[in-house]
Amino acid sequence: MAVRPQPIRRERTAEPITEAALEDTLVKLYRCACVVKGGRRFSFGALVVVGDRQGHVGYGYGKANEVPAAVEKGIKLAKRNLIRVPLRGTTIPHRITGKFGSSRVVLVPAAPGTGVIAGSAPRAVLELAGIRDVLTKAYGSTNPKNLVKATIDGLSRLRSREQVERLRGVRLELPREPQPSAPLEAFTMPDEEPAAGEESKS
Repeated sequence: MAVRPQPIRRERTAEPITEAALEDTLVKLYRCACVVKGGRRFSFGALVVVGDRQGHVGYGYGKANEVPAAVEKGIKLAKRNLIRVPLRGTTIPHRITGKFGSSRVVLVPAAPGTGVIAGSAPRAVLELAGIRDVLTKAYGSTNPKNLVKATIDGLSRLRSREQVERLRGVRLELPREPQPSAPLEAFTMPDEEPAAGEESKS
């Protein structure tokens, strides 16, 4: 009898995070109109991402009749759903593909100085997670909700070297991380020697 694989559980953060360290950004604001007898009744939905730029990030979607209330609800929900993201310097430990619905987001580690190459929705999640160098590619639906959730799914399934060694019970023999090279010195031209004709004239 085949054994069904267990779903990967997200690693929620257990470290105390101060409210002042968290930053939030509004990814998308939605307006919904409900037609009633007296006209239209509007409500708003806010997709918000919260993070401390040090490996903690989360998202929330709040709905209310006013924009400030919807944003506030989204921030509260995002703070409840914070996850811990393992980092490798300024990038991610390895390549990963996040999925949600019909959207897929591929995250690829990048060299220092590359920057965050991503669209608006995945960029908000990656920057607030503290990732400064990463390459991304989105496939399928480009709905901001799906892209944010797919990015969070990929980040939640990242594993650091220490976590893999602990889970497998082995020690990984991997090459050391590349060290930053020393800055190059400015090249100066040596003093030009006088030509033979000039020496005879003098």
